[in-house]
Amino acid sequence: MFILNEHNNKVNKAMDRPKIDIEEEIFRHAVEAFKKTAPAQTEIETLELGPAYTAGFQPDRMIRMVIHGKELKYYAGIKTTVTKAQRLLLLLHREGLQYPLLLIAKYVNPQMAEQLREDGIEFIDTAGNAFINQPPVYIFVKGNRLPETVGQIPVKRAFKAAGLKMIYYFLCNPGFENKTYREIAAATGLALGTVDWTMKELKELGFLIDMGKRGLKLAQKETLLQRWVTAYPEQLRLKQLLGRYKGQHDWWQQKRLDPQKAQWGGEIAAARLTQYLKPQLITIYADAQHLNQLLLDNRLKMDNTGDVEILERFWKPAEDQQHDDLVHPVLVYADLLATGNQRNLETAKMVYEQHIVRLVRED
Repeated sequence: MFILNEHNNKVNKAMDRPKIDIEEEIFRHAVEAFKKTAPAQTEIETLELGPAYTAGFQPDRMIRMVIHGKELKYYAGIKTTVTKAQRLLLLLHREGLQYPLLLIAKYVNPQMAEQLREDGIEFIDTAGNAFINQPPVYIFVKGNRLPETVGQIPVKRAFKAAGLKMIYYFLCNPGFENKTYREIAAATGLALGTVDWTMKELKELGFLIDMGKRGLKLAQKETLLQRWVTAYPEQLRLKQLLGRYKGQHDWWQQKRLDPQKAQWGGEIAAARLTQYLKPQLITIYADAQHLNQLLLDNRLKMDNTGDVEILERFWKPAEDQQHDDLVHPVLVYADLLATGNQRNLETAKMVYEQHIVRLVRED
């Protein structure tokens, strides 16, 4: 008999997080699908999620399973999609947790299922694909197709391109959320209407709290950061790509960029922030009007397989550059995760701990 404790099947109330229907739908369908995969006499329930878990990771709930008499407890993360960035985040955050991670996803494709198995990341999805590895319990199912009963889950507008641009300003500039709508629109280059609906949606999701006379407060900043860095590669980053190029060997080593025209991102910026990584992919964020001059100055030639990627900046450079010719650490962190390359994992952790954690620490 498969038992789901409906009384406990709620989003963590202790943290005052808003209930998100999408998460509930994914969780319910994934549990129903796992019912067909799991052995008989399997029980599942959600438990109260206490505050004692590693910094930088906020699981969606606590899961208790009993399979063949063996009790398993997990911190569970519920995701609509499983991207390369999401996978690296899971690898990054599983260290130091009291219980293992269980990814509960809408769908895990066969290639990602194999990758998660190799990484030791357990999961279940709404198609009945699963990986549970808690000896003597071992379950691995891949290749099931997504059922039609699970509809297309829309991406929240706040986590599409325009909203991501605005959230980036909020994460990088504490207090920016209390600017007037006109000031936010002017800084981000977004229309007033876009600013208005993004602010409304962030309030509905619990990321902006009205403190009355004290103004607005950005809340759940760590969760907001996680959602931003996982949405950024697909929803915004791809749209900013100006081209791939190739230059002379190590041309970038001693190169300094004019921050009013271009800045280093990705592995170059990470290496200079941490003195740890040996860059293989060269990332530059530049203004489109300065692209040709940038290519001429650095003798870069178009090459679709080149190791230089140039993306258009989606923010306005400040007069006083805090990080000189490097993009903000939040973007460096997102770029590292977007590669999906495990060699960047330790550096991403260093960037987070040295430059980002103070921005997302709750007041």
